[in-house]
Amino acid sequence: MNEIESRWQPKNEKPYVYDFTLEDWQQWVKDNGEAGFRAGQIFDWLYVKRVSSIDEMTNLPKTLRDRLKEQFDFVTLTEVAHYRSKDGTVKFLFELSDENAIETVIMKHSYGNSICVTTQVGCRVGCTFCASTLGGLKRNLTSGEIIAQVVKAQQLLDETQERVSSIVIMGIGEPFENYDAVMKFLKVMIHPKGLNIGQRHITVSTSGIVPNIYRFADEDTQINLAISIHAPNDTLRSKLMPVNRRYPFAELIEACQYYVAKTGRRITFEYALMGGVNDQAEHAEELAKVLKAFPMAHVNLIPVNFVSERDFVRTPRNDIFTFQRILERNKINATIRREQGSDIAAACGQLRAKHMESGAR
Repeated sequence: MNEIESRWQPKNEKPYVYDFTLEDWQQWVKDNGEAGFRAGQIFDWLYVKRVSSIDEMTNLPKTLRDRLKEQFDFVTLTEVAHYRSKDGTVKFLFELSDENAIETVIMKHSYGNSICVTTQVGCRVGCTFCASTLGGLKRNLTSGEIIAQVVKAQQLLDETQERVSSIVIMGIGEPFENYDAVMKFLKVMIHPKGLNIGQRHITVSTSGIVPNIYRFADEDTQINLAISIHAPNDTLRSKLMPVNRRYPFAELIEACQYYVAKTGRRITFEYALMGGVNDQAEHAEELAKVLKAFPMAHVNLIPVNFVSERDFVRTPRNDIFTFQRILERNKINATIRREQGSDIAAACGQLRAKHMESGAR
């Protein structure tokens, strides 16, 4: 854990039951004089049966359940609100044990249900077009608090016998500034005895925390990487994304090249289009020149969401298509993100921002 992560760590007195990997549970039952198979039983109750309390783990001896209750908290995400869009998108506003609020989104696709999870309470990266940064960073989430979002979403899907088929780590916060918790979260998500999500069905997005892009490249996973780029050069990116002053554009591109060389995997570059700011033909041409260094690159064009506290406006539809055509003419694969949940403030940070306006955290 680096200095940034430790500074923003939560102050919970006991770990959450979701904070432990299966290996952690195996060590814990050994240390507590319990039979080794108990670890698998606990894991099964959490991720297959998806119980809501330790008392429901009925095949565990009462003495063991009592010890678990003494040493662990069951993650409580209190549902403050839960909205369902006409397109099937579901957005949760959860309150944590310290009364901070976070968001989680279920997105319906033809290929299944994708869950967008939050990794921090707020964000300190400071992108000038994003609602997540309003109010700054409060703290990191534990791995268990991130996991609990997926479990809560899966419990809702259980009602219709559906399942979580993919995960995007693109909610509130910068995942690579909470790197260790995110990696522990991923370990549980992909475990065959956990929620068993395929690695290639998980994407983690970063605004460009360069040292942890190198770390992630060395992890030897099949999990997808997305980079929020949003500008084709250093000057414009620094205006839109203050993180670029800490990790300049050239350093980011170099880290991305290392990732591709090390993993052989493509990177998705996310590009939020803002009217009159970064959406002109010359921006598309410049972006294409930068990304020619990445033969498999994919650009996800995102019409910017309106945020009342920000001044940006959405790029006209015809200009979005023009931007896409310029990239494709330069042999850069580009798609336009389909808008989902606009009628329920499903864009990242919008619902929490409204909640904060009411005096909540």
